Amino acid sequence: MDQSEKPGGRTRNDLTSGGILNKLLLVALPIMGTQLIQMSYNLTDMFWLGRLSTGAVAASGTSGMLMWLSMALMMVGRMGAEIGVSQHLGMGDPQTARRYSENSVMTAFALGAAYGLAMIVFRRQLVRFFNIQEPEVVAMAESYLALVGIGIPFSFVTSALVGTFNAAGNSRVPFMVNATGLAINMILDPIMIFPMKMNLAGAAAATVIAQVASCSMLMYLTLRGKRRPFERYHALSKPDLKILKRIVKWAAPICAESAFFTFTSMLTSRMVSPFGEIALAVSRVGSQIESLTWLIGGGFSTALVSFMGQNYGAGKWTRIRRGFNISIWTMTIYGIAVTALLLTAGGALFWVFLPDSEVMDLGVMFMRVLAFCQLPQCLEAVSSGTFRGTGRTLPGSTVSVLTNILRVALAAVGVRIWGVVGVWGAISLTAALRGFASLTWYLIEARKQPARDVPPITSRPGEAVPAD
Repeated sequence: MDQSEKPGGRTRNDLTSGGILNKLLLVALPIMGTQLIQMSYNLTDMFWLGRLSTGAVAASGTSGMLMWLSMALMMVGRMGAEIGVSQHLGMGDPQTARRYSENSVMTAFALGAAYGLAMIVFRRQLVRFFNIQEPEVVAMAESYLALVGIGIPFSFVTSALVGTFNAAGNSRVPFMVNATGLAINMILDPIMIFPMKMNLAGAAAATVIAQVASCSMLMYLTLRGKRRPFERYHALSKPDLKILKRIVKWAAPICAESAFFTFTSMLTSRMVSPFGEIALAVSRVGSQIESLTWLIGGGFSTALVSFMGQNYGAGKWTRIRRGFNISIWTMTIYGIAVTALLLTAGGALFWVFLPDSEVMDLGVMFMRVLAFCQLPQCLEAVSSGTFRGTGRTLPGSTVSVLTNILRVALAAVGVRIWGVVGVWGAISLTAALRGFASLTWYLIEARKQPARDVPPITSRPGEAVPAD
């Protein structure tokens, strides 16, 4: 029986005791694997579409920006589950933790259905925003959106369920489910693109099928699996307005951050589009290669949300500080390694996905420009995850919004002076600023934390949580 089923129980999924690095890696490694799997979905599409045409890569990249925008709403269910479940398990209150998960899943489905429908209905208007010059690329992007919109509700529900498992300290189940989904996608992609002659639509259909399969498997494991987070689970239970209000309070800054970040990325993509489909394709492939940092960093940050959340609920501030310090050193080493990789092997990585000598020089330039913000992004992942685990989502979101306003301004100036490289330079510079600013803010706030451990939150006046 898991800790979540046995209040006060101590199992390997309990993050409030035991070796800190071991516990962090126990949760973080499967999450990182899941993040790599998510990146592999995109890389698999690009690998095969790159052999179809450069225009197909540009079209999927344009549609991908709108998929990326959906992350803003997806974070509502994800954050509600990760923060609510982890903190209440740390308090020894699994019943309320379960209710946070149930409400997060219901909210995720509603938001996903609304966003997916909007993508399908308004696909033409959405694609036109990017000011793409090639009519063929526009047509492919519209077709792609019409299909991937179907899978949005399933991916939203999956995200909330993944957050539940992660918060309970069991990130292995989501990893296995997502690995199965990736296998389905990898098998179907080349079949549907080439032998079935569906081209770009085939890549979209393969992705949707994999998303539906992953969601179905994870829901089954939540309800009936041997290592399910809770003994009882009601996916269609009555919404709890108090819990929903708290979820929205946590998620609102993160949603605003994600939406603003994606919107500014869409603006910078619009600045790149006049330089043609080659520049768009380079941006698309390069950003996916560069995601070696922010996907792995995001995985470690998610593990920190669970770790910090459980220890915050238990009032273990000494363990919170030690976890932060260990995480900073771990991600610093990783950030330096990725920086070196992009500087020395960027061209070779590009050649795997776009074996075209015409784009190589531009691709190598993209890698070198983006290399210098990799370490700061890793530092941001640690500070952001720590903030979120303790229920403070506003600081990181504030820094992100402000630096993204600066990004658009710098890109608008840079594109006139240095062309497309000026846009990439603005992206790299503001990403570095965001990382250092987020870390600095946390270090200042850390001075206000209790010097010693304190009683669990439910025992402190004025901090009672909704009763089950």
